[in-house]
Amino acid sequence: MSRLRHTISHSSETLNTWVERLCVFLLSLLVLTVWLGILSRYALPWNLTFTEELARYLMIWVALLAVSIGICRRQHVGMLVIFSRLPLAAQKALSLGFDLAGITFFAVMFYYGLAYTERGFSQSTMIFGIPRGYPYLIIPIASGMACLQLTLAAIRDLLATAARPALERA
Repeated sequence: MSRLRHTISHSSETLNTWVERLCVFLLSLLVLTVWLGILSRYALPWNLTFTEELARYLMIWVALLAVSIGICRRQHVGMLVIFSRLPLAAQKALSLGFDLAGITFFAVMFYYGLAYTERGFSQSTMIFGIPRGYPYLIIPIASGMACLQLTLAAIRDLLATAARPALERA
């Protein structure tokens, strides 16, 4: 059990590390894009209209990818006042129920995100003129990542022997 839990925790952390790196890169690109937009509007003689649209898409990508980071670390919003006072078996059952509800939500979001992305390829973005399906790809990517991290976290918590599995770090 301990070896399986370690493997699952390691897999979750490895995936999380890559998502964190991608988020840092996209956030850096977002900051540069916003600054370029500000400079082009107020200080430079350029008319760079693409910065607004790019910044919008980058912000959405970072925000949706960050969901799986919070799930991996179990740092999502929750009421722990009552939860922490429950016995270990009740904590595990309640955590599993919440995880299953989350997995169901993100699986539905993944399914409909695929259809939404597919429809997006028949539309073009306003400024770039590229198919909107490319920016919309983040919906199934982020929801699939959230499903995967929730599954790994649920298994990790079920295999935990210490109290308060939802608060435990891998």
